[in-house]
Amino acid sequence: MSDGRAHEPRSAGAERRQEELLALVRRDGRLDVGPTAARLGVTQETLRRDLRTLEAAGLVRRSYGAAFPVEAGRFETTFEARRSSNSAEKSRIARAAAAQLGRAQTVYLDEGFLPLLVGRMLPADRSLTVVTSSLPAARELAEKDGIEVIIVGGRVRPATYATVDHGHDSMLHRLAIDLAYMGANGIDPERGLTTPHPVVATVKQAAMAAAKRRIFVGSHTKFGASSFVRFANVGDFEMLITGEELPSRHTIAFAHLGPKLVRV
Repeated sequence: MSDGRAHEPRSAGAERRQEELLALVRRDGRLDVGPTAARLGVTQETLRRDLRTLEAAGLVRRSYGAAFPVEAGRFETTFEARRSSNSAEKSRIARAAAAQLGRAQTVYLDEGFLPLLVGRMLPADRSLTVVTSSLPAARELAEKDGIEVIIVGGRVRPATYATVDHGHDSMLHRLAIDLAYMGANGIDPERGLTTPHPVVATVKQAAMAAAKRRIFVGSHTKFGASSFVRFANVGDFEMLITGEELPSRHTIAFAHLGPKLVRV
């Protein structure tokens, strides 16, 4: 005997739940299985099944009881989401990257939170010139003694507070930079380093061309991911620095491409 209520098809309920999960992970930059399952009132196995579906669709990546958004097509996480995700890992990466400064006197800091962390950890006992397209990095480092900041002008992207559309006569084309600390939305052995937006790729390519040395900094979630526009090959870098969270078996695919891969 029916109670008169319409019963929702399980597939429709799962689809709505997966849409909510995708919105959450894109907003926060990370989703932890246990707390999220409790919040949504489902079992952890149900949540894992939903995340497997989203991973199969190329929308998230799963790792150690958590999920992270895949920045593909036109989607990318915001600066604030990047600030709050994988913070301990990013601090270790930034410290290791700053230690690679060597004799460099001019440094390029890419857009994003991790390059900003690298800037924070640059030595305070020497004079440096920092070139950047990142408004947060320029504002913060301009207050440090001994650092001269040059910001590359252009249109400001609200998602990342970075400048783009510098034009063909961009300052970057006229500079010779000792060392560039570069980020990416994804790094893959075959596709190289990628970003969702062509205008961002153009800035990154110009910075790469201006720099004598190039170091990639990125959390383990970036490895194996691929986004819309390629701006560099893995072999263009002298070093790739990531967290020890990246399984050692995943490093084999990068071993023959040239740069030293450091897990910290």
